[in-house]
Amino acid sequence: MIGRRITYRVADGVRIPGTWRHAFIRNGRYFLTDLFIYADGLIDCWGLVTIEELEEKLRTGWVATTLPDGAEASAHHLASWKFGEPRSWLTPELVIAEVRDTIDQLNERPDSTGRCLAAVDIFLADRTEENRAAAEAAFLAVPASRRRYALGDMDSKDWPLRVLVAGPGGRTYLPDDPPVSQESYDRALAYFEERAHWRREHDKRVPADGPAVPHASAIQLYESYPNKAVADPGHRGLRNDYPAPITVGEVLHPSVAHAYWALSVAQPEISSAITAADTAAAARKLAAAAPRREGWEHSRAAVMTGLLRAKYDQHPELAEILLATDDATLIYDDMESTFWGDNAGRGRNWTGRLLELVRSELHLRRNGIPGL
Repeated sequence: MIGRRITYRVADGVRIPGTWRHAFIRNGRYFLTDLFIYADGLIDCWGLVTIEELEEKLRTGWVATTLPDGAEASAHHLASWKFGEPRSWLTPELVIAEVRDTIDQLNERPDSTGRCLAAVDIFLADRTEENRAAAEAAFLAVPASRRRYALGDMDSKDWPLRVLVAGPGGRTYLPDDPPVSQESYDRALAYFEERAHWRREHDKRVPADGPAVPHASAIQLYESYPNKAVADPGHRGLRNDYPAPITVGEVLHPSVAHAYWALSVAQPEISSAITAADTAAAARKLAAAAPRREGWEHSRAAVMTGLLRAKYDQHPELAEILLATDDATLIYDDMESTFWGDNAGRGRNWTGRLLELVRSELHLRRNGIPGL
């Protein structure tokens, strides 16, 4: 299972999502390390390989599933030891099956568990022997290490599933299980009927607080270098360097960017020069040559929030453009800053986040929620 273990690599400028799992690699001695598994089907085991090449590395023991007694091992220079009576629950076939499942999960495709549950649904809808046998085959195709968790039920584990697919008089994959009685089979059927009812009720539920993700498509706010305001700027009007003058205190700044850089310096004469700069780029260049205010990095997000509020309060026509983005994720490019910009996923996109915050405040004001 992937869980929270999410990473990525970049190939041809594209982020390839991935995850990792522990493994031993045998290169002279044994090294405890991680296999990195990526959505495009490549696996990094001290070098990127295909799944077929991984099978070969498992067959030859480069990726080890058997650990000989007395063999030396180490973990990233943190510790070293010798194996004493080692036991491993893995086989090459099990590792490959789990890796294939992980690749399916990274691509949001049904993995072996998903395919098994789909086959079970077909059998429950049409209880023929052919459909039962297909469901049993799909269940046994789930890696043995994951069968117990196929239903996501930590109390019953896979008992209802293995009994259902074995059928009355059949044997489950566990050698200690008795033959399936009619009573056990009926209990398993009742379990799945209750589970189907619960799923239907769950699917009807509407989150009380609304959806967890935007329904509008994300909007990329690309770099632009506007020289003057225009009648219909579109999304360019949401850029901080768009020439929408704002008053902060008693000072009129040509843009949010001018105001931000002017406030970032302590010397009044430099601040005035920044405000008077012809372009936002020139304002930034002047600020870059001067030291920041003490504690600026701890205050800058609050400063930007206040400036964005001022911009959209003082320019209702731009506020309408921001409101028209609905609930879209706003992805802001800023070649000069990985703090303010998203920059193809390499930055933190704080400008985009704060624009979404100010947009929410504008909706709040328009909807008139009392008490706020």
